[in-house]
Amino acid sequence: MSTSAIPTDQPGTILGHPKGLAICFMTEMWERFSYYGMRALLIFYLTQHFLFSDEVAAGIFGAYISLVYITPVVGGIVADRYLGPAKAVILGALFLVAGHFGMALEGIPAVEINTGGELQVERNAFFLQTFYFSLALIIMGVGFLKANISTLVGSMYKRKDPRRDGGFTLFYMGINLGAFLGAIICGFLLEYRGFSWGFGAAGVGMLFGLLIFIRGQHLFGERGGPTNPAWLKEKLVPGINREVFIYLLAIAGVIVCWQLMQYRAVVGGLLGLSLVLMTLVVVAYAFMKCEPMDRNRMLVCLFLMSYQIIFWSLFEQTGSSLNLMTDRNVDRVVFGFEIPAAVFQSVNAFFIITLAPLFNALWIYLARNGWEPTTPMKFALSLIQLGLGFLFLVYGASLAGDPTQVALVWLVMLYFLHTTGELCISPVGLSMTTKLSMPKVVGMMMGCWFLASAAGNYVSGIIAAMTGSETVSGEVTDPGAALASYVEVYSTAGWYSIAAGVFAIFLVPLLKRFMHGIR
Repeated sequence: MSTSAIPTDQPGTILGHPKGLAICFMTEMWERFSYYGMRALLIFYLTQHFLFSDEVAAGIFGAYISLVYITPVVGGIVADRYLGPAKAVILGALFLVAGHFGMALEGIPAVEINTGGELQVERNAFFLQTFYFSLALIIMGVGFLKANISTLVGSMYKRKDPRRDGGFTLFYMGINLGAFLGAIICGFLLEYRGFSWGFGAAGVGMLFGLLIFIRGQHLFGERGGPTNPAWLKEKLVPGINREVFIYLLAIAGVIVCWQLMQYRAVVGGLLGLSLVLMTLVVVAYAFMKCEPMDRNRMLVCLFLMSYQIIFWSLFEQTGSSLNLMTDRNVDRVVFGFEIPAAVFQSVNAFFIITLAPLFNALWIYLARNGWEPTTPMKFALSLIQLGLGFLFLVYGASLAGDPTQVALVWLVMLYFLHTTGELCISPVGLSMTTKLSMPKVVGMMMGCWFLASAAGNYVSGIIAAMTGSETVSGEVTDPGAALASYVEVYSTAGWYSIAAGVFAIFLVPLLKRFMHGIR
């Protein structure tokens, strides 16, 4: 019997898993604490501190989260070919710590000035640029840390190690535990201490994650190191070796993201161009390099990735328009206590933690009985559940006794259905990509997957802008009109999502045929 089959008494393990898993768990937990804690506050910071309109704030938010999904592709490539995952994680964590503490420099709030009967907003240029630069640091930090911490988890197990799935399950729980705690703690700090405390807590959390990783990185051994350490030490120019040059390029990447955050239309253009180019590359590879069966699978994989654009463009209303609606138009009083709006960003993570094991057991049970839905069917069901979530909220708004307030239960129902939809597309899609892609180009196809996610996140900002309401000093002037605007957009989004899901069901037999036995 191989040692990998003895999970409980193997030296150097914790609960039957390599000790390095605990380091990855804690590092990623604190990284997600910082990311989701900051994300829960971001839309309020834009609308209440900098006094951006709902439309502009939604555009900034959409550009930010779309870039967050692009940079892990770059960070993964740099680590695979040059730095190794451990150094890439440390670099990413340093960027993140700096970015979150930069966000904590709240500075002078914007003010509205009445000039000739028109309100104009005056913002402090230094603190506004500090804000954009801090976002750029976080974008690059996520890029280097996110992809490579997962790589380290996988590297600790042999391909057929029976503990592998369990290890990733524990790691996934760490991700959502961090997201759950981050939104709650930072949300309450925002409510009672202000933005600087909320963002500062996110920075402290990431600092904990960095220190934990540095302390435990020796547990990864050669798995965490570069493939060719000597090559990194080679001088490119006097005084600068290849490793230092990579760090300088990473800093240059921060500067590029800093500028992109201020020219958001460029982000959309680059995303669109990248999607077209990657699609052409995949199609060309499928027809020129693949046998007919593999070609069909690759094309199905590429087609299914397009569902992501629809899903995330609507799902990611969570951090933008839904966050604002929760603040403005949801009755958040429970037992006489009003829960801060930002805290509800933890609900999705809570449902992930509680429902993910149940979904895992459900898929296994259905597979044993020959009833498990195919991947295309799961994707279709995800879109239907997403649409139903919006329609439940719209229905709840129609029942409201107060025309400006929706009962909290309908918001929770939306998050529940959106989470069940997420569990039908996000983990399933990652598995699909590895199964349907040719082994030689799995990395390229994973890049396409994240690129489609980024496109969906960018579109989410455009949709969120449609819900925009008139505000003065960050406060909505007509709560009733604001609720009507949310209801109109969410009703349309809900029906379109359901229609897309139903259409996708009709495509299932055709897609299943071209998957050639892979589910």
